[in-house]
Amino acid sequence: MAQSESIATERFDAVVVGAGFAGLYMLHKLREAGFDARVLEAAPGVGGTWYWNRYPGARCDIDSMQYSYQFSEDLQQEWEWSERYATQPEILAYVEHVAERFDLKRDIDFEVRVEASRFDDAADEWVVATDTGRTIRARYFIMGVGCLSTAIMPNFEGHDDFRGPVYHTGHWPSEGVDFTGKRVGIIGTGSSAVQSIPLVADQAEHLYVYQRTPGYVVPAHNRKLAPEEVAEIKADYRGFRAQAKAQPTAFLFPIDERSALSVSAEERSARYDEQWEIGGLPFLGAFADLMSDEAANETIAEYWRGKIREVVNDRKIADLLTPDTVFGCKRLCVGTNYYETYNRDNVTLVDISGNGIERFTSEGLRAAGADYALDAIVCATGFDAMTGSVSRIDITGVDGLSIKEKWREGPKTFLGLTISGFPNMFNIAGPGSPSVLATMVTGIEHHVEWITDCLSWMRETGKTRIDAEPEAEADWGKQVAEAGKGSLRTACDSWYVGSNVDGKARVFMPYVGGFPKYVEICKGVVAGGYEGFATDR
Repeated sequence: MAQSESIATERFDAVVVGAGFAGLYMLHKLREAGFDARVLEAAPGVGGTWYWNRYPGARCDIDSMQYSYQFSEDLQQEWEWSERYATQPEILAYVEHVAERFDLKRDIDFEVRVEASRFDDAADEWVVATDTGRTIRARYFIMGVGCLSTAIMPNFEGHDDFRGPVYHTGHWPSEGVDFTGKRVGIIGTGSSAVQSIPLVADQAEHLYVYQRTPGYVVPAHNRKLAPEEVAEIKADYRGFRAQAKAQPTAFLFPIDERSALSVSAEERSARYDEQWEIGGLPFLGAFADLMSDEAANETIAEYWRGKIREVVNDRKIADLLTPDTVFGCKRLCVGTNYYETYNRDNVTLVDISGNGIERFTSEGLRAAGADYALDAIVCATGFDAMTGSVSRIDITGVDGLSIKEKWREGPKTFLGLTISGFPNMFNIAGPGSPSVLATMVTGIEHHVEWITDCLSWMRETGKTRIDAEPEAEADWGKQVAEAGKGSLRTACDSWYVGSNVDGKARVFMPYVGGFPKYVEICKGVVAGGYEGFATDR
């Protein structure tokens, strides 16, 4: 790096990695505050995860009127969402609109991947190396790489033997894929599989779904947004957003404050029926204690088991689709006609909970002791969530400490924003923050504004370095773990704890103490003169 650096080194106040929701808003705020910033993006365009995830049926599972920026009232008023849950093309169009509206692309370099970054202790700067051979120096190194961006492509035995195409839902071809008349195998039954399976089944001659662990799938009941509904929200969009921010998940939906155990079985069932008709993630608001009381949670799990048996005709298939885990301990999936799809003659569910996928073959794959002839294979095998997009970069902090070594036993952060030993580095929506347990765009805006205020404070006070103190980081880790103990979200293996990645430490990564409480904690740190941070060597 030193040799190439001596040849040509660019300099900016800040380098931002990623041009998704986080990177775009970070660039906008840095510019607004008078900082010279550059965004580096591996994709040919903006959008982040919404650029790559183009698989059939890809949608957001947060209402589109809330899954959007709120920093600009003009932007909120002018953009028109068409559906309750926006499709990937509509979300990507929105992000592109934001980039054009605020003239952001002139400070974004596309098709540039950050390969390494090291902290220059003497200069209080980061030295960033890219796959294009460029070297960039910047006072601040800011990660906007997303929580669900690093796709996991399992290394199945015989992977190269299969003669047909293999796709991953997280890296879908931009031109789309036509499965008409094809025998297709989908590996996995997580969110991207739940959304794509019904649509692939509509095209394919036969679809084989290889399931290791079933999950709870909430009916989406997606619909066109009524003009009067949109007008009502836009009449007081700021007030609407303020109500959302006051919720634990920064997502506004009705919550019944009663316990599921405080009402009769008949009343409870009727309440669940109401939520079934509403659909989507608001199902968690059916009662207040569904994610904190095991007995209460069992009532909704039992209701769900009954619903699956109502919808799926074959009892054996229904049983395979029925989870035995706590409702909501894994991220709920939101789907359309998912369970109904298993009533089709051209769909076969294959239970691979025992031996998994044994190997790929030249004609397809072998699973559960049988060979399946396939024309195409889709890996809906998820992501190295929350940490993978950071740790895949060769990041080196003080005294040669690598981020991989720092996080070997699980991610350690202060506020989910900073990492001790990595001065002047910030991670937007990182582990240890509400991130995936809150409305992502709202959480991103909060982090971006906190970072911008921090950098402005440093400039005003003449400081060139800020680093989380080890004690503050350790204490925050304890607070994150303690908050997790009170939630049933920690009750099973999931990508929340990294169990979907071989060799990854099992640590519950998000902060589950609630968005409002988290915001107040962050404010308190600032009010205390950035308490918990060191601003010298």
